[in-house]
Amino acid sequence: MAAVDTTKIDKQDLVWQIEHKSENCALCGKCVAACTFGAIKADVIRKREIISTDLTPNPKSVEKAIPVIKQVVTKSKNCVGCGMCAKVCENGAIKPVYNERHRMNVKYRANNAESPKRGGRTNLHTEGRTLDKIKVGRISQMTDPSLDAMRHTFELLAPFGRVMPPENLPLEVDSTGNLQLNKKIPTTRWIYPIIIGDMSIGALSPRLWEAVSIAVAYLNEVYHIPIRMCSGEGGVPEKLIRSKYIKYLIIQIASGHFGWNRIINSMPYMVDDPAGIMIKIGQGAKPGDGGLLLSKKVAPHIQEIRGVPKSDLLSPPNHQGLYSIEESVQKMFLSMNAAFKFRVPVSIKVAASTTSVSVYNNLLRDPYDIVGGFFLDGIAGGTGAAHEISLDHTGHPIVSRLRDCYLAAVHQGKQGQIPLWAAGGLGMKGTLAADAFKMICLGANGVFTGRLILQIAGCLGDDYGRCNACNTGLCPAGLTTQNPILMKRLDIDKAAQNIVNYFLATDIELKKLMAPIGNSSLPVGRSDALVTVDKNVAERLGIQHVC
Repeated sequence: MAAVDTTKIDKQDLVWQIEHKSENCALCGKCVAACTFGAIKADVIRKREIISTDLTPNPKSVEKAIPVIKQVVTKSKNCVGCGMCAKVCENGAIKPVYNERHRMNVKYRANNAESPKRGGRTNLHTEGRTLDKIKVGRISQMTDPSLDAMRHTFELLAPFGRVMPPENLPLEVDSTGNLQLNKKIPTTRWIYPIIIGDMSIGALSPRLWEAVSIAVAYLNEVYHIPIRMCSGEGGVPEKLIRSKYIKYLIIQIASGHFGWNRIINSMPYMVDDPAGIMIKIGQGAKPGDGGLLLSKKVAPHIQEIRGVPKSDLLSPPNHQGLYSIEESVQKMFLSMNAAFKFRVPVSIKVAASTTSVSVYNNLLRDPYDIVGGFFLDGIAGGTGAAHEISLDHTGHPIVSRLRDCYLAAVHQGKQGQIPLWAAGGLGMKGTLAADAFKMICLGANGVFTGRLILQIAGCLGDDYGRCNACNTGLCPAGLTTQNPILMKRLDIDKAAQNIVNYFLATDIELKKLMAPIGNSSLPVGRSDALVTVDKNVAERLGIQHVC
């Protein structure tokens, strides 16, 4: 017998294994048609049975051809566990099963001589989630009564833009005894404390981008909830740039500068200003690794918006030519403010790291008063493509970095002057309101979220290894693909309605958390409202330890 090749990848090595019950299968082929990854195929297996039809035992060997759905095993194209096959099967004959003893971490690298890439955020959950260890423990009762969440009026607004302290306001008393500003002050917008985070129109399908845009406009125009969304790197469709709805969009300029030629050329035709500008220096997922849009997702409309050929689009890990914080303030902030004639808040986004507090400290000393926001992004966030090694092993949890930044501002007596916005795994368990409230109590003016929006719209993946194939362009739900056939799987109206409904529920939940502590406006920095049973968390964040 020839030697068995034990280095070859087989089904036992895979992360997800297809479980098929041939006795339940209707042989309709829906599962094979629905699988965008080519991970299953219709096949026939030979089965031998020993039977006896005589009155006395007379065994005979009979061979049968049995149709089955067979799992495809290759070096690179395998089941991702999205479960689309199970969704379309009416008889429950097929489903993916997670293999706890898989060996793909070794096999992929050994067979392909490259690092595996995937979408989604980190799938390592070895430390436990800090926000789940924190509870709202201060409840107003007799001496300072709590509020009625359903009847009281709440002001759920956060600043986006430089907030000037009273003593620095250029005020003077005129001849009539009224206060007047004697020079222009920085533009500040008051918006909802949750922003839909930066996901580019290249990363998302045009239909999902349209659904998110519709949801944001509907929340603003109908429910008067001033939610904003961020464009991500890669430009903005010209139709949106020149529409009145640009006022609900924060335009991002990242290290690749993709799509900015089109934005600049469209500026004379803008009927309104954008909600703000975000300069992305770094991101919480895969910090220092830049962005990646694989060529298979660079469709013709993406090429047009970004002004690029069909190829892998790599964003540098940092803005070229910016080598210090002071330089970034002078070049980027001044140029962006000047471009919009100081009418639009300009903010900066950085990755949470051991150096992010230093960055924030320096920005607080900004002599121009033009830094409009500090967006801090933690390791557990992210929706884009990256090397798996970067997603799982680089970055910093968000909670402690946020707290450190807030306390650094308090130490300078400048808290609130440059609004703090934080993200990184918020809403991971579906409870965005609770996560946002705790982050605000720890010092954030507001939060931003991206991956959760995909889940609301119908994402089949999760944070424990299921699907996470956003980078492939084969999204089975039509969310992160540029394939015109797969895009049609997404119902734009339904996705928009789900996003609207989720934010309406979140709005109620935020009020339900603010009312017990007696706050009618956001409790920024009110760490006294929080408690934890974890002593290490209590000591690190400076909140009360309870047991």
